[in-house]
Parts: sequence; C-alpha cells; structure tokens
Amino acid sequence: MDILLAIWTYIVENILKQPAFFIGLMVLVGYILLRKPWYDCLSGTIKAVVGYMILLVGSGGLVGNFRPVLVGLKDRFNLSATVIDPYFGQNAVTAGVEEVFGKSFSQVMVLVLIAFVANILLVRFRKITKLRAVFTTGHVQVQQASTAYWLILFALPGLATNNTAILIVMALILGLYWAVGSNMTIKPSQELTDGAGFCIAHQQMFGIALFSAIAERMGKSTRGKKSKKLEDIELPGFMSIFNENMVCTSLLMFLFFGIILVVLGKDYLVEAKFMLETDSFLFYIMKTCLNFAVYLAILQLGVRTFVTELTTAFQGISNTILPGAVPGVDCAVAYGFGSPNAVPIGFIAGAVGQFLAIGALILLKSPVLIIAGFVPVFFDNATIAVYANNKGGLRAAVILPFISGLCQVFGSALIAGWVGMAAYGGYLGMWDWAVVWPVFTVVMKYLSYAGLAIVVIALIAIPQIEYRMDKEGYFLLTDDYEAYKERKAQAKK
Repeated sequence: MDILLAIWTYIVENILKQPAFFIGLMVLVGYILLRKPWYDCLSGTIKAVVGYMILLVGSGGLVGNFRPVLVGLKDRFNLSATVIDPYFGQNAVTAGVEEVFGKSFSQVMVLVLIAFVANILLVRFRKITKLRAVFTTGHVQVQQASTAYWLILFALPGLATNNTAILIVMALILGLYWAVGSNMTIKPSQELTDGAGFCIAHQQMFGIALFSAIAERMGKSTRGKKSKKLEDIELPGFMSIFNENMVCTSLLMFLFFGIILVVLGKDYLVEAKFMLETDSFLFYIMKTCLNFAVYLAILQLGVRTFVTELTTAFQGISNTILPGAVPGVDCAVAYGFGSPNAVPIGFIAGAVGQFLAIGALILLKSPVLIIAGFVPVFFDNATIAVYANNKGGLRAAVILPFISGLCQVFGSALIAGWVGMAAYGGYLGMWDWAVVWPVFTVVMKYLSYAGLAIVVIALIAIPQIEYRMDKEGYFLLTDDYEAYKERKAQAKK
C-alpha cells in the first residue's frame, strides 16, 4: 500500500499538479488514439505543453504584479487576517488538519485519486448520469480536495474514526462536484467560444453557470432588445482609445493601482524592497500598471497556442475511451474568447466589491477579518465578467463581478471562522467555496448523514434537470455544435 501511495504521490506532484504536463499527456494520448503520425503527436504535445507554460507565465506575472498592493495594504494598516487564496487555504489545511482532527494531510492525495476516478466513471456512464465533463486541472483538484477534507470532517466528525468511510464519502461528493460543476459550464462555454469544445474546471463553476443565466436575463431590455456587448461598443472621439484592449487595460490599471500605490507611498515600497530609493516613483507605478497588459497578452497567447491542440486531441479520447467527453480546463482559457476588455473590467468591479465588503467587516468588528487574495479577486471576477458580457453585455459585466466580490468576502468570513480555518491564516475563498460549499457544510452539519444524502442527491439531480430542459440539444451541444446552432436558430424563428 505504501508503494502504491508513493507512486501516486509522485504522479500527483509531477503530472497532476503540473497542468502543463497533464495537458501534454492528454494531447499525446488523444493523438495516438486518432492514429496521427508520430511527428504530429510530438508536435502537438510540445505545443500543448509550451502553450500552457506560456499561460502560466501570464497568470504568475499577474499574481506577482499584484503582490506589492496586497502586502502593502496588510502592512500599512496593520491588518492581520485570513487571506482568501487557494494556496493559503491549502497551507491552512496542511498546518491544522492534524492538530484539529488528528489526520494526516497525505490522505488528501488519496482523496484526489478516488475522486478523479469517480469523475471519470460518472462521465463514462453519461447516458445515465448525463455528465460530459472531465476535470483536468490537477493543481486545482489538490487545492479543492484540501478544503473539502477539512469541511467534511468538520460537518461529519463521526467519519474521523474510519479512514475508508471518510475517503469514500469525500470522493463521492468531490467527484460529483467536479463532474457536475464543470458540466454546468459546457453550455455557456460552447456559446462563448462558438463550439471550441472545452468547459471550465476551476473554482467558480457554479458561479459561471448562475451568473451566465442571470446575465442572459439582464441582457434583455424592456423592449426585448439585448444590451450591447463590450466588443460591439464603438466609443466616440478620444474615448475610442478604450476600444484597444492593451490601452484599456493599461489605463484602467493605472487609475486603480496608481491610487493605491500613491496611498502606500514611495517610502513604504522602498522599505519593503519593492523598489529602490533611486527609482522614480512615477515610472514604478507606470511599469507596474503596464505589466498587467503585458501579462494578459502573454496569457492570451498561451491560450491560443494550446487550446486547438487540446480540443483536437481530446476527440481521440472522447471517441474511444470516454465517448462524448469534454475536457474541463483552467478558467483563464476563457480570456482568449469574447471581449478582452471584460477581463480588467471584471477584475476592478470584483475588487471594489471585495474592498467594500472588507470595509464592512472592519466597521462591524467582525471576529474574522478577510484579506483579499489576488487569485479570487482576479480570476473569479474576470472570468465571470467574460461570460456575463457574452450573455448580458456591459451592464452584466460590471454588476455581476461586483456582487461576486461581496459574496467572496462575506461567505469566506462566515465559513472560515465557523469551521476554524481562519485560525490558520487562510481559506480557499473563491466563488464556489465562498457560496456553494458553505451551503453543503451547513446542510451536512445540521442534518448529519441525511444532509450528506441531500447534497449527493442534489448534485446528481442537476444534470438530470439540465437534460430534461433540452433533451434534443443537450448532447448535440458537445457532439455536433454546428447542428446545435442550426436547431437553436430554427427554434427562434
């Protein structure tokens, strides 16, 4: 058993937690199943790995670029609190799970394996389950398994005495969540990308589905006309410069971050070693803000590089091993579609929502104070804005990420304080884990195993309901998107 666990841990650390190599492996397997020549297999695998690495460079740059602001707000205003961030959340579980529950973090790796197998089996029997999505973002799986492990142990402490039972229960819930959540993003993703053949497997899957539905309603005015999307708006005169994504991103970030950096002041930034005494404060601000446009451009290049390879190769997997399956990928992949300007607008709207919510916690003297992490404030809200803009235009792209920001802070403060993770300095904090999983936890905590049954039944019911809402188009959406569009167009006539 120890040998098998060691092998699986090696695979998790070097493949599943390294999404570039996991994506590359899937592309290689897919091309082999499609019986492509060896040189096409090699070329496609390299492009997929390199493309995903480019995406990670862009994502990492965005996170690093935001660090002076996060650290500065914490240090200058003496804020000591729970950071909402996937990595802080994982670290909190690592630090506290043995002390609080007497459990080893190594069980989380076993949980990832069993839950992933459950996801695959649910998709393999899609005719019964109506599930079509395979969760492929391994680093996100580990982060989520960590937090789920803590939440379920808290809600059902009786499981702690039986390692086998706890892993089976957790894997069932987590495997269902991965399969159901990513499946819910298939329709909005196909409509956003015009049938690119992927869905989202990240931390805001329920959020994407919910806000896409709300945005569709918001997009219709009282006269039945849809509000304009960002890419359809042509600004007049000098404002036309905002039609350019790089210019819009740079100016918005200069306004947003410029103000924060000025408040922090040059003295602090020098003392914290973010800049040198000899550096120009003005040009430091300009460079920091312009870097956002740079890293977004890098991220979008990475998306364009690997998505085509992945979706083509996955046809081999879906035609043989998992018929009709769709790969679930990182939420940042959506940024290569729709309006690029939705990304900075969603980020800023979500950040304003988060900062207002944090201010409310301070005024209300909340026992748990939240510090905004860049990953939730950017990747959740930018993603929601991209989908909201596609369905509901500019108004939805501003309002819905703002609401998301409020939910992230208030939801995380409530759940992190209640379950005890706040004491260890971190919580995952992204939309599904600030809204959906707290609901799961409350239901299981107060209804015990009956609550567990309710959660499982609710997750199983969601794809069944989606299927019954459109029996003819449900599988056509992924099997033949062009036919799906034709059918949809005829239905509107």
